[in-house]
Amino acid sequence: MTYQITDEEINKILSAKGEVRGVVFKTDRHFIINRAGEDGLKKVEEELKKMNCSFDYEEEADNMSFYPIGMRAMSIIAISKAFNLDREGVKEMGFQAPKFSLMIKFFMRYFLSAEKIMEKAGEMWKKHYTVGKLESVELNMEEKILRAHLYDIDLHPIFCDYLCGYFGSVIKMGVGEDVKSEEEKCIHQGDEYHEFVIRW
Repeated sequence: MTYQITDEEINKILSAKGEVRGVVFKTDRHFIINRAGEDGLKKVEEELKKMNCSFDYEEEADNMSFYPIGMRAMSIIAISKAFNLDREGVKEMGFQAPKFSLMIKFFMRYFLSAEKIMEKAGEMWKKHYTVGKLESVELNMEEKILRAHLYDIDLHPIFCDYLCGYFGSVIKMGVGEDVKSEEEKCIHQGDEYHEFVIRW
C-alpha cells in the first residue's frame, strides 16, 4: 500500500525545525538516476512542484550545506509518489542509500565492525542532522541483535521506513551478513522515541 500524504501533513513537515546536510539529496539523486535515469529525476522534481516545494537536485544540493529538515521527508515522499513505492519500497530505498553516500563510504573505511558502528552512530547522526539524537542501546553479537533509539524527531512515518532500511544496510556492512530491520517503537504510534531493531 502506498502512502497517503495530506496537505496538513505536508505543512507540518515543511514547518519542522532543524536542518539536514545536502549530501542526503545527492544520495537521493543517485538512487533516482540509478532507477530511472534523467526522466525519473524530472518525475520526482515534478512531484515536488505539485506539493509546492520545488527542488533541483543537480543545482541546489551541496553536500555539506544545510537545508530545512522538512525537505528530507519531502524528497522521500516525492520519490515514493513518482515510482509508486509502498512501505517496503521506501525501506529498500533506505537500504540502497549507504551505497551512494560519500559520508558513509568514508565512515565505513575506518569503522567496519558492528561494535565501531554502534560506538560512532550518534556522532554520525549529528554530522547529518541538527535535530534528533541517535543512541545505540544494545548490541549482542551472540544473539545477533542490535537495538538503537532515535529521540526528538517527528517528521512522517515515511522517514521511519527509510531509516529502517538505511540502518539495516549500514549494519549489514559491519557484520557481513544479511539482516532484517524493523522499527518496533515509533513516535507516530504514541511511543516516546523510535526504536530500530536489526537482526542477522
